[in-house]
Amino acid sequence: MRILLLLIAWLAVGLGIIGIFLPVLPTTPFMILAAALFARTSPRFEQWLIDHPRYGKPLTDWRREGAIARKAKIASISLMTASYGIVWFAGPQSLALRIAIGIILLCCAVFVLTRSEPAPGGTPPTEK
Repeated sequence: MRILLLLIAWLAVGLGIIGIFLPVLPTTPFMILAAALFARTSPRFEQWLIDHPRYGKPLTDWRREGAIARKAKIASISLMTASYGIVWFAGPQSLALRIAIGIILLCCAVFVLTRSEPAPGGTPPTEK
């Protein structure tokens, strides 16, 4: 089972890296999945992801606070919008499929927009 989880984690890393270059494939959810799977299978690879200069801070923010940085939110929503434009004009001819894709992307956008932003200085907000 450990080997299978490790393979899935590396698959998630690979898909996340591909997602950097393809606007229709998200990067962050795959990296979050990979970090979670590495936490169960390989502390060394988990630490590698957490220490990574590009992915470490967003992963730490998500783990600590369930937070997404404003810059990441803007990029995410912008790329979802661009992707939907591509789907609408060059994608499937089925109106029902276009609408279904739009609803899915809208739900994803709402999820991203409703996440808090990381606390300044990397410390979680205190409860009042």
